[in-house]
Amino acid sequence: MSITEILFYFLSALALGAALMMVTSKNPVYSVLWLIVVFFAISGHYILLNAQFLAIVNIIVYAGAIMVLFLFVIMLMNLNADNEPQKNKWLKMAGAVAGGCLLLVFVAALRQSETIAMQAVNTSGPTGLIRRLGMVLFTDYVLPFEIASVLFLSAMVGAVVIGKKGD
Repeated sequence: MSITEILFYFLSALALGAALMMVTSKNPVYSVLWLIVVFFAISGHYILLNAQFLAIVNIIVYAGAIMVLFLFVIMLMNLNADNEPQKNKWLKMAGAVAGGCLLLVFVAALRQSETIAMQAVNTSGPTGLIRRLGMVLFTDYVLPFEIASVLFLSAMVGAVVIGKKGD
C-alpha cells in the first residue's frame, strides 16, 4: 500500500467516525466540534485529489467562519435538556422512516458508483491549481460568476435592511 492509500483510508475513517460522533452527541456544542473535524478530514481528501484551493477554502470558510457562527448561535440559544420538549412516538417513527429512505438512496447510488467510476475521464495537467481555476472562472464562466456576485451583494443589502432598527 502506498502512503496515499493509507492517508485516504485514515481520512475516510476519521470523517466517518467524526460524522457518527456528531450525529450521536447529545451536547450540541460537541456536535459542532465534531463537524469541524469532519471538515478537516474532507479538506485532507481535497489535498489528496490535488485540489489545494478547495481544501484551503473549505478550512477557512466552513471550518473557520461558518462553524464559529454555528457555535455562537448554539451558545446564545442556551439549549438545556430541562426545557426541551419531549418528542412523541410518531415523530420518532417519521424520523426513522426518513433515515431509512435516505439509506436506500445511498445504497442505490453506491451500486452504480462502480459503473460511473469506470466512465471517469482522467485529465492530465495542473488540475488543482488556482491559476487554472481562475482562467476558467473568468473566461468561460464570467457571466454566472458576476450574477452570483450581484446576488450575494443583494443578499447582504437585504440582511442590513432587515437587521436595521426602525426609526
